[in-house]
Amino acid sequence: MSTYDRSMALTGQPPVTLSRNQKIATLIGFFGLAIILLAAFNVDFPNKGLWLSISLAAITAGTIWFSWDMYSKKEPGIKNDGVWFKSVSSKGFWGWIAGIALTSFYIILYFYPEYLGLVAKGDNKGVIGLFDPLSRVLSGNPASQWFVYGTLYTVAILAFGIKFLWKYRHNRYERIRTMSVMFFQTAFAFIIPEVMARLNGTSVLNGGKLPYYDLKLVWPLNYYNFEKYRISDFLSAGNIGLVLLIFGVLSILVITPILTYKYGKRWYCSWVCGCGGLAETAGDSFRQLSDKTVKAWNVERWVVHSVVVFVTLMTTAVVYSYLGNDTSKYWLTKTTFLVSVAVILTAIFAWVMLFKREQLQKDAQYGAIGYMVIILALIGMHFLSGDGNVFLFKSGTLRKSYSFLIGSIFSGVIGTGFYPIFGNRVWCRFGCPMAAILGFQQRLFSKFRITTNGGQCISCGNCSTYCEMGIDVRAYAQKGENIVRSSCVGCGICSAVCPRGVLKLENGPLEGRIDSNQVLLGNDVDLMTLVNKK
Repeated sequence: MSTYDRSMALTGQPPVTLSRNQKIATLIGFFGLAIILLAAFNVDFPNKGLWLSISLAAITAGTIWFSWDMYSKKEPGIKNDGVWFKSVSSKGFWGWIAGIALTSFYIILYFYPEYLGLVAKGDNKGVIGLFDPLSRVLSGNPASQWFVYGTLYTVAILAFGIKFLWKYRHNRYERIRTMSVMFFQTAFAFIIPEVMARLNGTSVLNGGKLPYYDLKLVWPLNYYNFEKYRISDFLSAGNIGLVLLIFGVLSILVITPILTYKYGKRWYCSWVCGCGGLAETAGDSFRQLSDKTVKAWNVERWVVHSVVVFVTLMTTAVVYSYLGNDTSKYWLTKTTFLVSVAVILTAIFAWVMLFKREQLQKDAQYGAIGYMVIILALIGMHFLSGDGNVFLFKSGTLRKSYSFLIGSIFSGVIGTGFYPIFGNRVWCRFGCPMAAILGFQQRLFSKFRITTNGGQCISCGNCSTYCEMGIDVRAYAQKGENIVRSSCVGCGICSAVCPRGVLKLENGPLEGRIDSNQVLLGNDVDLMTLVNKK
């Protein structure tokens, strides 16, 4: 019997039933989850270390086996794979069930860890107790809900990362990028912080203490990094702590601007960031659900930049609250700090308005002016307010509000729990202040852009469908226009799924490129003149 598929359907065929290998892999994976679920119901496993190892191994092996059977027999390249026919990946019944399950898990994790077995004074029970042996091996301490979360987070990125590697094995950029996020999550976000905790109080630190520090997190993601207790921990650890503190400051002012200028925000959002790593691996099946409408884009811009203003005010208030006024003791006083913040913000605003204003939409210009007026007005109020009341509210109130609304609800409950409903980059699009700041730099002065060859575009729409950031890539490709968007994370999937090679990720100056505004269908344009234009 012939094995040729003679169907002319552009969308592919509805997915077939699971193969025997996929069914076995599913059973293995659910067996591993069942162990964790039983622990949640306070089943006391006699050898917790052994059962935890079996659970994590089963989850990982089941995911990898399922992915191998799904993609290894297919030719390299991206297919539709029936994403709009599957309930879980098209906002169907199972998609909503998955969303509710993830959201419920995050709510319990953030606000009710006692239901996971966390015991303040005494031995942990339930799920957290199951993870105690692994935590003691790495840090010497009993597990917390955050250790459980970090372990599962890392396992998800590693297991689904292997799936991602098989699915996009035809694309070298995707393979390297995926291995990068797997490495940074495992080493920098999971293992190194636990080892740092084990060093606390040792002779290496002269009895000092290092805070739990994910080295790849940069302000404003680690908004807590400049609180008084964190600074005290850094300084108590001697030279090592001082180096880490200086590294944190340089990451904000030097490292990220330089890397973003050279490579765009993709160096962080798609190569390093743990949130982006989970979105790209475990959330890959939901990338097509991102809203591509202009309305969503407008909401995205206003919400994410409001979060940036919020975190700037909050961090300023927190640092201000523990500084003094005696210049003889320390040069960085309350007044010096606030004046420095005002000068930096004013300089950035003035530079943008003088040299980059034409690159901003009208509403963005008005919004920037409005935000600037609010920030400077609030900073000016410190001369009339009390020591802990710099922005009309106490710094502690601002800190708790930001931690609850943004750090917990937005980044955790909504950001990950809503993968199956709004796509895998909900947090990155609408809430991440780091993505907004890097996007601002990328839009205005980065060398990174996605170039297009409009003459080859067949308007298939794959690029727009698979864009997780909600960018209508096809609209740019049809015009042969370079894509320079602040929201673009440079994941490269639009280029990977393009059947004609229309899209290309590039770093470099604008000189020598075709002026897309001149290349319109039907126009008599001398392309060589444009290419050779100096």
